[in-house]
Amino acid sequence: MPPKNSRGGKSTKHVAAGVYSRVLPIYPFTVDDTTPEPHAFDHHKAGRALLSNPQCTGVIDMPSKSVWVVNARDVAILWQRGFFGKGNLSRSEPTWLTRQTNELKGSAARIIRKSLFDAAGSTAEEARAKRRVEREKFKTERKEAMAAAHAEAEAQFLVSKIAPELGEKPATSIVIPSNKNKTKPPSSPRPSSTPTTKLVPRPEDSSGPSSDVASAGQPSEPLSIPIEPILGSSGEPKLEELNESENFEIQEMEHLQLTLPEAFFLAWALGCLRVLDPATNAYLSTPELFAKCLEAHLPFCISTPELYRRPDNPFLIHYVIFHHFRSLGWVIRGGIKFCADYLLYKKGPVFHHAEFSLVVCPVYEDPKDHESSPFDLSNAKPMDWAWFSTVNRVNSQVKKTLVLVYVTIPSIDRMAAASVSFDHSTCLSLYSVREVVARRFIPARMRD
Repeated sequence: MPPKNSRGGKSTKHVAAGVYSRVLPIYPFTVDDTTPEPHAFDHHKAGRALLSNPQCTGVIDMPSKSVWVVNARDVAILWQRGFFGKGNLSRSEPTWLTRQTNELKGSAARIIRKSLFDAAGSTAEEARAKRRVEREKFKTERKEAMAAAHAEAEAQFLVSKIAPELGEKPATSIVIPSNKNKTKPPSSPRPSSTPTTKLVPRPEDSSGPSSDVASAGQPSEPLSIPIEPILGSSGEPKLEELNESENFEIQEMEHLQLTLPEAFFLAWALGCLRVLDPATNAYLSTPELFAKCLEAHLPFCISTPELYRRPDNPFLIHYVIFHHFRSLGWVIRGGIKFCADYLLYKKGPVFHHAEFSLVVCPVYEDPKDHESSPFDLSNAKPMDWAWFSTVNRVNSQVKKTLVLVYVTIPSIDRMAAASVSFDHSTCLSLYSVREVVARRFIPARMRD
């Protein structure tokens, strides 16, 4: 029997295992399956095996070097099937709309969400805010208790000095007062850095003069109303007021942001993403997307676009890393929080913490290419020992293993001879990757 939560349903871990059961946006199925995806094609022309392809769409944004996915269906597919991208207004999973809905409806929305989904009922950002409030409350209470204990000790010390002069017996014990029963004024909420929530009336619920105005061709302005929890006098949610508030819907202001290596992997390796060019309003082919990804990493000070066709282009190096570990079954995410380039997850960030931190170290096959390179690649030069020790110590403190990933960059002459047209398939096959695990030696722990 799987473990259950306090409400009697399945645990959050088992719910997550069902939601994130697909490791990639595409997956094979047979004709006997009753619920295949609507977009499916015959992957093996012989036999009955089919491959489900959701055909997601995105828009490339050159200044941010990313691809934006706006459609809610595509966002859910790319995140729940492989953890691709991140919400631009969230830590990782796109939960801005859920957080705004919970803030609008207060405790009532959280209770209903718990009963429907049988999960934790809060997003990662809400859990983090709750932990911070509890930590701040604990520190404040500890500070007040220490100050009260210090004052009591000072008073007892003065009494012990004055008591013999008055002929009284000094106290033999000092009691440290408890601060549990003291009440504190509620702390003021911190200002939110998220965008202002806009509430727009649904078209089917509009009636009266507002409908006449809308029919006259004048656009209706979004309604900004204060967000207050809908609670009754006894602290229970007012379901009738909650139903009334459902006449308004919150505008989604968040999109899924894919890095260029993620987008090219989905478009070329999996074939499940179409990327739109906003300049031409047309979908990019694979060679055109490859050229756009290379151009996006060209330094602004260089006016010669042909220079992006170099083997040391940062996009090529990072895509080789991304494709290498994705093909081995790892979930690879950004690791700047831990002074690394990437983090490796066995299943995904909702199941376990990352076990490995990756630091990319480019190695030139021809040293002359490094001297003439317009790109300033990090870790291309010999590492500083202080920097390496710092990164290794940071990752050891959070129980992660540091992995140095050396990417051998082919020479310009060898790449030109192999691919005259700079074909992406031929270019990427010339790179090689090798991993070196670095661990701190702690004599007290590693003596045996």
